[in-house]
Amino acid sequence: MNRPLGILGGTFDPIHHGHLRMAQEAIEQCGMGQVRIIPTGMPPHRAAPLASAQARWEMVRLAVAGHADFLVDVREVFRTDPCYTVDTLTGLRTELGQQQPLCLILGSDAFLQLHTWHDWKQLFELAHIVVMQRPGQPLGNAIAQANPELQAEYRARLAPAPLALQETSGGRILALDMPGLDISSTDIRRRIAENRSIRYLLPDAVDNYINTHQLYRTC
Repeated sequence: MNRPLGILGGTFDPIHHGHLRMAQEAIEQCGMGQVRIIPTGMPPHRAAPLASAQARWEMVRLAVAGHADFLVDVREVFRTDPCYTVDTLTGLRTELGQQQPLCLILGSDAFLQLHTWHDWKQLFELAHIVVMQRPGQPLGNAIAQANPELQAEYRARLAPAPLALQETSGGRILALDMPGLDISSTDIRRRIAENRSIRYLLPDAVDNYINTHQLYRTC
């Protein structure tokens, strides 16, 4: 079986060190061969991003420059119709074959809302789901308050260890610990609008791009 391939999607409006650390933790803890970072175009579950598709793609490209384990995938970012994760995973599965383990990387908040996603149960047929849980907030505790169908899937599919992700191409859920980086794109945009520094919250190249293009000044 091949090494798992990670998939980290998001609006990345803008991308920051929390996103990048999530990808790095997945690589290190699961032995992934690569993480594909996929900026979304038109997200179906939230308001449209403030920065353009071109700007968000450029920021992601700058953020991962020089990181051999990260690859920017542009299959979603320039689409104008809603981008559903199930469609993206279906495309990747078609390209990479049925034997390649795929791992959709999610934060715990996103995972706890998974039952609201389009064709969410089909995601397990296409990939594993790796959940990055916050320090001191185990997913096993939070799932007790979650949607009953999601609880059932979690209990049936929970993987005992990262090695289990290499045994099949998909269908398992794995919870991993994530360092306590309390960084959000919302807070970064707010700081910019308030003319406050965002240094050390995201890569310098992204900070420079935001300044050069005067992004988020009126958020």
